Amino acid sequence: MARRRQIYEGKAKILYEGPEPGTLIQYFKDDATAFNAQKRGTINGKGVINNRISEHIFTALQTIGVPTHFIRRVNMREQLIRQVEIIPIEVVVRNVAAGSLSKRLGIEEGTQLPRTIIEYYYKDDALGDPMIADEHIACFGWATQEEMNDIADMAIRVNDFLSGMFAAIGIRLVDFKLEFGRVYDGDYARVILADEISPDGCRLWDAKTNNKLDKDRFRQDLGGVEEAYQEVARRLGLLQPDEDFAVLDLDEHRKKRGK
Repeated sequence: MARRRQIYEGKAKILYEGPEPGTLIQYFKDDATAFNAQKRGTINGKGVINNRISEHIFTALQTIGVPTHFIRRVNMREQLIRQVEIIPIEVVVRNVAAGSLSKRLGIEEGTQLPRTIIEYYYKDDALGDPMIADEHIACFGWATQEEMNDIADMAIRVNDFLSGMFAAIGIRLVDFKLEFGRVYDGDYARVILADEISPDGCRLWDAKTNNKLDKDRFRQDLGGVEEAYQEVARRLGLLQPDEDFAVLDLDEHRKKRGK
């Protein structure tokens, strides 16, 4: 599929004009950032892995009735998606204390929470994506109460599904980030799941060892970042033991150039 006009570039992805009205091409980069982009680097093959993992998860979620922007994977690094009006709220679902929750409340990392917590953050890099409450969302009109009800319901449903899916392959779903967008049918708008779900936006720990299999390995300079991402893909059945996504991506690039 020929690449078209660039619409937007973020920290981990680039959006291009799609082949049909109302569609976009989502390209996954190897760039890695942390601490609101204060730390930058590259995770070799990350874009390829995240593309495959996100495709797998979004496809599975659609089978249980969760509406998403995903249409199909185009190649190793690109997806065809529905164009949405992104709601400027990051939704964080927490099952286990970790990251900013542990720092804010002094709870030991790894503590199982008595119940799942849903937090909201305002999407603004310049402000550091500050945490917000329902009152802020209503006051500034970022989403209606009906939309927030739909978002909360979908977040819980996604959490229930992913917790079971990862538990079945020996992974503990600690927390994860979701983004949502609006699609319009005339004057009527509905909310669907957007962005991606991958080790970039999830905390995934080995269920037996608590070994981190996500971007915290990059944030905390733990090493083995590429290996951790590939381990998640292998457990999901997306990568064979002797395969390497970075090599597969290079092979595809060579084929495109006719080499």
